[in-house]
Amino acid sequence: MKLPSIVRIANPKRFSVTPRHYDPIKDEIEQRTSAIKKELEEEGILSPENGSTVLSTGYQSSIKGAFRKKTRAKSSSLFESSGLLRLLIFVVLLGGLGGYLYLGNGVLYYLAYLSMGIGMLILLKRLKGRHKNE
Repeated sequence: MKLPSIVRIANPKRFSVTPRHYDPIKDEIEQRTSAIKKELEEEGILSPENGSTVLSTGYQSSIKGAFRKKTRAKSSSLFESSGLLRLLIFVVLLGGLGGYLYLGNGVLYYLAYLSMGIGMLILLKRLKGRHKNE
């Protein structure tokens, strides 16, 4: 019977060897298949990433590699671009700070009226575009 103790003593580590077997026939088959795959990829019959065959029409999935590519999808509208929106917010904040230092509290009213006017123009543009599509 073992008594409980505070200190743990490490058990001796076991030595295990997994035997390896060299099969020259299997190695030759793998070399041949890789050479054939390279030839088919050069001819365009196989796609290089997953080895699947490309249809005779040349159709490939449009989502293939979409997460790897660092290209952004082009937005249909100028106001839907996130970079432009960030720039617009930065300019408004910088203009508001400069106007506040230069004009005082009155610039806040100017910015509020300006933002409401721009918002109404954007809303009218969207409603006009929606009316044309119907």
